[in-house]
Amino acid sequence: MSYDNPPPPPPPQYGAPAPGAVPGTNKKAIWSLVLGILGLICCGFIAGIPAIILANMAKKEIATTGEGGGGMATAGLVLGVIAIIWGVIYLILAATGSIEFGFSTS
Repeated sequence: MSYDNPPPPPPPQYGAPAPGAVPGTNKKAIWSLVLGILGLICCGFIAGIPAIILANMAKKEIATTGEGGGGMATAGLVLGVIAIIWGVIYLILAATGSIEFGFSTS
């Protein structure tokens, strides 16, 4: 046995990340961004509220685990809030009669 070289490091424990591995992006952050975009495009409240909830959950998980996706969670939160504000404005305009629903084909 040679004493010139140190022994190799032990293998990682079961379920532990490999040494030097970078944690991935948080899935809830991705979904909050997707739902925030959908809320702006078409869904308003239906997608805006879950976007805000998922963004807050993702931010907490990112703070504890060190995963990536903090910017996506922030963007999902902001887009979810904007979608809800637009939804409220739409409901106010619809209630006051400023928006008409004319479904004529002529």
